[in-house]
Amino acid sequence: MEKNTLKTRNIALIGVMGGLGAVLMMIRFPLPFMPPFMDFDFAGLVEIIGGFALGPVAAVFIIVVKILVKMAILGTNSALTGEIQNILLSCAYVLPAIWIYDRKKTKGHAVAGMAVGTVICAVVAIFTNMYMIIPFYVKLFGMSMQEIIDMCHAINPAISNPFTFALFGIVPFNLIKNGVTSLITYFAYKKISVHIKHFVNR
Repeated sequence: MEKNTLKTRNIALIGVMGGLGAVLMMIRFPLPFMPPFMDFDFAGLVEIIGGFALGPVAAVFIIVVKILVKMAILGTNSALTGEIQNILLSCAYVLPAIWIYDRKKTKGHAVAGMAVGTVICAVVAIFTNMYMIIPFYVKLFGMSMQEIIDMCHAINPAISNPFTFALFGIVPFNLIKNGVTSLITYFAYKKISVHIKHFVNR
């Protein structure tokens, strides 16, 4: 009975956190000098905090629920490529962080885990953008890669070719996004995790 209750509470909490992640995902805004089709949001906060408190499997389910709720409300405008990319990037950030933190649950390991996750996510983002997102929009809107580069160049003159697009667009955007998420998590996690664990174990 206690195990069933624990599972039920975990499932309920994953659902709530996934729903909250979807809401945060829909509250998005661009960053200065970054590619115009990349928007900043705080959904990663729910994923990393939930993962630290409940483990990697729960983190993956939170990410998936977030995407399903978002699609139920807004649908998709990228034939699911954007949603698949979001899942991949979220996992690339969250799972390495959780794995390192779970080895020894200290602030130092949490910081190291989030730093490693941030770097891995930035690297994965290069491939998902260059081989998933951009080819989709090129085909959908009949654009060329150079037209997308020119659009980014108008916002950030340092971007002039695919290499500088990755170096000065994709990488810094993801470092900033997950860096801010990590910083907030560092200061907020302990206070929030107390309530999460109290709900699960009461």
